[in-house]
Amino acid sequence: MTTTRLSIFPLAGALLFPRMHLPLHIFEPRYCAMVSDAMARDRRIGMIQPRGDGEPPPLFDLGCVGRIAEVEALDDGRYNIVLEGTALFRVARELEVTTPFRQIEAELIPLPHESETLSLGHRAALETESRRFADAQGYAVDWDSVARLDDEALVNGIAQIAPFDAAAKQALLEAPDLAARSELIVQLMQFFGRHDGEDRVTLQ
Repeated sequence: MTTTRLSIFPLAGALLFPRMHLPLHIFEPRYCAMVSDAMARDRRIGMIQPRGDGEPPPLFDLGCVGRIAEVEALDDGRYNIVLEGTALFRVARELEVTTPFRQIEAELIPLPHESETLSLGHRAALETESRRFADAQGYAVDWDSVARLDDEALVNGIAQIAPFDAAAKQALLEAPDLAARSELIVQLMQFFGRHDGEDRVTLQ
């Protein structure tokens, strides 16, 4: 397994998957420095979730390498960027560095050459539960566009934007394959979209 040095952006609730895109507004000085450094080197940033509190917070083991595909440098030093996921990685160790942002040695997990697919049953169950969840939450969704997505874009897109907590999001990232991730999304939508006594949906 290939190892590489990565600058990391620990951000709770933010997932990135290979072949997916994640827009970010970068405003903290240390992460503005990280983007500037990445642009000067290989345009790569490791997206990973913190595991709880602390300074610095501990990290989950698994994250995703993002390549800066688009960048807008603002006058005050902030950035708007779009990351394109290129590979999952596992943290081998954290490095001692003098930069304001953290860096790790990471083991890159090879990406399958072809997109994964779902069975028709898995796809139908996911679309049905997604409609139910979106309607209950009051989300406006262009379902015609959703129907045109391939299985991987649909599953990973939902995993990235769904309003689940950090532990649930991490479980989605760590799912062993697309079918398992799809099943977990359905379970999480059913769990997080519980109804209270007045038939309102809650996320608790």
